[in-house]
Amino acid sequence: MTRPYSSRSDGLFGPMFGTPAAAERTSAGAWLQAMLDFESALAAAQAAAGVVPRAAAEEIARCCRAELFDVDSIAERAVSSATPVIALVRDLTALLGEDAKPHVHRGATSQDVIDTAAMLVARDVLDLIIDDLRAAADECARLAEQHRGTVMIARSLLQQALPTTFGNRCATWLISLDEAVAALERIRGRLAVQFGGAAGTLAALGADGVRVLELLAAELGLAEPVAPWHTDRTRVAELAGALGTAAGAVGKIALDVELHAQTEVGELAEGAAGGSSAMPHKQNPVSAVLVTAASKRVPGLVATLLAAMPQEHERAAGSWQSEWDPLTDLLRLVAAAAAQTRRLLAGLRVHPERMAANLDLTRGLVMAESAAGRLMDSLGRTEAQDLVGRLCRRAVQEGTTLRAELLADQRVREVLSEDEIVAATEPADYLGSAPAFVDRALTAHAELEKR
Repeated sequence: MTRPYSSRSDGLFGPMFGTPAAAERTSAGAWLQAMLDFESALAAAQAAAGVVPRAAAEEIARCCRAELFDVDSIAERAVSSATPVIALVRDLTALLGEDAKPHVHRGATSQDVIDTAAMLVARDVLDLIIDDLRAAADECARLAEQHRGTVMIARSLLQQALPTTFGNRCATWLISLDEAVAALERIRGRLAVQFGGAAGTLAALGADGVRVLELLAAELGLAEPVAPWHTDRTRVAELAGALGTAAGAVGKIALDVELHAQTEVGELAEGAAGGSSAMPHKQNPVSAVLVTAASKRVPGLVATLLAAMPQEHERAAGSWQSEWDPLTDLLRLVAAAAAQTRRLLAGLRVHPERMAANLDLTRGLVMAESAAGRLMDSLGRTEAQDLVGRLCRRAVQEGTTLRAELLADQRVREVLSEDEIVAATEPADYLGSAPAFVDRALTAHAELEKR
């Protein structure tokens, strides 16, 4: 049997862990174009500084187009030098006239090209991630406002705890996404050009080095570092950390949705659930599953980039080279997770009736803290808690409710009226500051949108 062949570079599983836009912006072609953008901008900056002829810079710029190069050939030749830049510069030089050839890559080194390309690739993908996370945050804000008063049970250690609202849950999601966006925006502004030459001194450019650095940063729209950062990998680490934090934020949302979407819980459902190859009845939370899968892969990539931070002298012997693939994968995975989270939240179906039913599963035992609190002023903490504890056990043994046991207990009735007992066992009356927290989260989100 003849099997159809696909030339997709992302393989069989790639589409599940990426988006078309992220795949394009992290592709070999995107990296190649980013490296060529460095070479073009370098020539333009040096022309502006009077280091190279303007005509040569213009010719170099015309040839810095990825479609003019064989990326597979460059990749194969990179093995012999542990960098694709040498092959790239040779191929670029071969495209130029004799007058322009001497001015290619002037004063630069391979690390300048790749580090700056990494910043350009990261910037392009961060734009996607930030846009999707902002949209996901807007969906959280919508859900928080819509369900500000939708009472549900909060859970700790996977067990029922106290009443809360679904709006309050969404508010916590909202805050985490807003903070993740803020961190990514901060590091986006920190993405800097790398230009230090062979040993970080720009010796080949003499007194013109700093001026060319300033012009190069402006040309590329990247931050201008105080000095070359060949072996100062702080920016890469900050980028990895911010991406890891964003993955954790969306991973938390996905996990919550998975737990709430369990058949026995049924409080949430995805708008477009997935099926099963064996069980036609299944309605799987596939978007949440994909976000979870992507976010599980992220910490290892972050760890690799952090482990690569200590680098030898002015050029690392392996640690620097170890960054390239993990950074590419990290950008692609977080972009996919952000996009899936946006889709998940936009179509999320909320079932308040199941939330109410689950809230009643313990027949009011979750209101024990509330009841004990009402009794403490008269009975003291220890006696109040012991009394309510005994009544909870009785309710379980007899199959009654905590409210019924409180109403039937003489010691309780000496302290609390019937109305007070009813109020003490009403979940909607024991939400504390949950509504206020929702309002605070929405206000903070609205302030961010104004900036």
